[in-house]
Amino acid sequence: MKIRMHFRYFTAIMMIFVMVFMYTATACSASKREIIPLESIEQIDDNNFVCSFDGIEHKLLLYLPENSKGAPLVMMLHGYAESPSIMKRSTCFEEDAVPEGYAVCYVEGTSANSSYVKGWNSGIGINDNRDLEFLISLADHLERQYGLDTDRTFAVGFSNGAFMTYRLAVEASDIFEAVVSVAGMCPEMIWDEREDKITVGLFQISGQKDDVIPKHSDGTADSSLAPAIEDVIDYFASANDLSLISEEDIGKDSIITRYGGSRTGREVWHIFINGGRHSWPSESLTGIDINQLIIEFLDTQ
Repeated sequence: MKIRMHFRYFTAIMMIFVMVFMYTATACSASKREIIPLESIEQIDDNNFVCSFDGIEHKLLLYLPENSKGAPLVMMLHGYAESPSIMKRSTCFEEDAVPEGYAVCYVEGTSANSSYVKGWNSGIGINDNRDLEFLISLADHLERQYGLDTDRTFAVGFSNGAFMTYRLAVEASDIFEAVVSVAGMCPEMIWDEREDKITVGLFQISGQKDDVIPKHSDGTADSSLAPAIEDVIDYFASANDLSLISEEDIGKDSIITRYGGSRTGREVWHIFINGGRHSWPSESLTGIDINQLIIEFLDTQ
C-alpha cells in the first residue's frame, strides 16, 4: 500500500514537472525573435562600412577595441538630417569608449517620403522603413562577426536618434540591455505600447531649456501628446522595480538622479542640464564629461 501511494505521488510530481517544462519550453520558443539577416555588408576602409537591409543602404563607422571578443556593443544613432560622421565629430564617443573595451558603431538612418534626409522611424511620423528590424539585424551581425557580448548591447541616440532608443527599449528589450537618450523624448505611440514590467536600463539626458522634451517642470508637457519626461523616468524606474539611490548636484548646478537596487542589475539615471538646450552637452558649458558619464552608466548594466 505504501509503495503504491509513493508511486502515485512520484507519478503526480513527474507529471507536474513535465507540464512545467513543456510550458517553459513553449514560452521560450514563442518569445524567441526571428532575426532577418543583412542583405550585404562591405568594408570600405579601416572603419568605414556600407551594408544593405530591406533594399536600403546604410553607412557605418565601426571602432573595435584591441580584443573584441566579449566586448559590449554601443550603437550610436544620429539626429534627424545628420549622419554617422556628424555624430562622430559631435561626440567623439569612440575616443573614450574603445579604450574602455567597448565596440562602437555609428549607424546611418533612412530617408522617408521621397526625401534624402536621414532619420529614424521612431514612432513619430511613422513610415514603412524597417529601422527596428535593421538595428536588430545589424547588432546580431556585429555580435557574431566580432565575438561581441550578446548580453551587453546598448544604444545611444541624440534627438531623433534618442527617440529611436525608446522604441528599441520597448520593442526590442530582448536585444538591447540599456539605452541612452540625449535630448530625446518618448514618442506617444511607444508610450502607449509600454508594458507593466521592463528589464531595460535608461539614461535620459535632458536640457532644462530644451523645448523638444515635454516637461512638467516648465509646463511644456501640458500641450504635448508625448509624455512628460518626469513620467517616463518614473515609469522606467517602477517597471524595473527600482528605488531611488541618490539625487545630487553635478557640473554647473545640474542635477543627476539615480535609481537602482533591482535583481536584474538595471539602473535608471536622469540628468537635468542646467540651462541646457537641444544639443549634445558640452563639457565647457556644463562642467560635465558626458561621454565618461555614459560609460559609467553602461558599466553598471
